[in-house]
Amino acid sequence: MRIALLQMTSGIDPLANGSAIVEAIEAAARGGAAMLFTPEMAGLIDRDRERARSSIVAQADDPVLAATRRAAVEHRMWVHLGSLAVLGDGGRLANRGFVIDPEGAIRATYDKIHLFDVNLPTGESWRESAAYAAGERACVAETPLGRLGLSICYDLRFPALYAALTAAGATILAVPAAFTVPTGEAHWHVLLRARAIESGAFVVAAAQAGAHADGRTTYGHSLVIDPWGTVLLDMGEEPGLGFAEIEPGRVAEVRSRIPVLDHRRIIPDASVAT
Repeated sequence: MRIALLQMTSGIDPLANGSAIVEAIEAAARGGAAMLFTPEMAGLIDRDRERARSSIVAQADDPVLAATRRAAVEHRMWVHLGSLAVLGDGGRLANRGFVIDPEGAIRATYDKIHLFDVNLPTGESWRESAAYAAGERACVAETPLGRLGLSICYDLRFPALYAALTAAGATILAVPAAFTVPTGEAHWHVLLRARAIESGAFVVAAAQAGAHADGRTTYGHSLVIDPWGTVLLDMGEEPGLGFAEIEPGRVAEVRSRIPVLDHRRIIPDASVAT
């Protein structure tokens, strides 16, 4: 089955970002894709949190989500909207991903569990937890491609999440992201290939790319990786639409060759030898 990935340079205007997603859904349908994947924070990227607050609304009122659902219906397309910033309970924000079917129905949502609170050697400092509440549950969605395990960006560094997703039957892992350039150059490819290999699953990672209106720069290199760790698509550093072919039977083939899921054991806490 054919999939499409939208590599974006999202800005501070949700309506402009939403228009780009709608155009990508149309182009993906023309290109024969069954499903489109978008990056993390596809509707808004703005590190000025006071300014961003005026554009962040509850899920039911989000214009990017509404436009995506309408376009999914018009073009008979499944869409994984990598994530949007939405207003959650108690005034806290959620970094939330959505799986949308060709009827425009929201089949699944996932709130990012692991929040990006780091100080980088470049001097960049990020405190996602200052505004966002962490999610509390892993999620797998039924799609025509197979069971899709949901994650977002920094989640990539925590393999226990992907073990939980594959234990729930995931054969494809979505990792929408807005990776920084230094962390992307160091870790993006190796971590994504590792998640594919250890899970015996496809990995689809739609990414933000380039210089954004809020002053940040993201790494790009949206990837599709097969269960053996082979890179099927690398979109480089420029925004655009890419396509890849997913062969669902490849999962069973690889897992029968090296049955890591059958051999997985629950490891008790380690003790310190004295």
